[in-house]
Amino acid sequence: MVIATLGAVERRRLTGRRARANAQPEPEPTPVTTGRVTIITVDPAFPDAGRAAEWLSRAGEDELQEDLGVLNRALHAFRLAVADPYLTPVGRHQALVARVGYGAGEQVADGLWTEALELTPPHHRQRRAKLLQPQARLAALLAGREEGLACEELALRARLDLDHGRTREAALQVVVALDAAIAELAGDSSAEALSDRLEELREQRDPVALAAQAALEGPLSDEQAEDVRYALERVEAALRARTVARA
Repeated sequence: MVIATLGAVERRRLTGRRARANAQPEPEPTPVTTGRVTIITVDPAFPDAGRAAEWLSRAGEDELQEDLGVLNRALHAFRLAVADPYLTPVGRHQALVARVGYGAGEQVADGLWTEALELTPPHHRQRRAKLLQPQARLAALLAGREEGLACEELALRARLDLDHGRTREAALQVVVALDAAIAELAGDSSAEALSDRLEELREQRDPVALAAQAALEGPLSDEQAEDVRYALERVEAALRARTVARA
């Protein structure tokens, strides 16, 4: 993994804008530096340029996701080393530019390529109602008409750990998220509509508690990791059902 800091692109003042009378000129935004991370792998090693070009013609988002996994493991290790809780993983949507390619050793070490392909972020078309739903809830949260639940934040943290392969940490998060979800949803105004969901969550309590206890001692078994994954999915499903019931 090679990390480089790049200078910011020069920002130019927009022309053709009328200044308001007696108004101070708008200050230029301060240019910021950007970072470039190059994930280098020698597997597969290509015997010739033709084989490399053939691989590149098939490369895409899957390879990028693997590279993001490498980057995020490094960021997580750095977060622990410097004890900085504000260091967070990087998602696909945060990349200004994403490329896959191939080159000689000295080239890729300097962020250069023999040939590269720039990836366009995948676009998933959603219905207007689906897009507006989070916006409506955000407005309610900001205006104080609705209060976020503790189990929502705990479930998000558990999801982050689980998606990055940290099953022990996820197990410890999920058992607390599950208890919080049961308590908070049982006292929620939509509790009657969520009765089946609540019963489902209560059924997950014992297997998740066992997984969390095992996580204190070492790695989880495949069965325990699946119990954690399933319980988290049930918490997330219950929270989605609550949003629908309150809409």
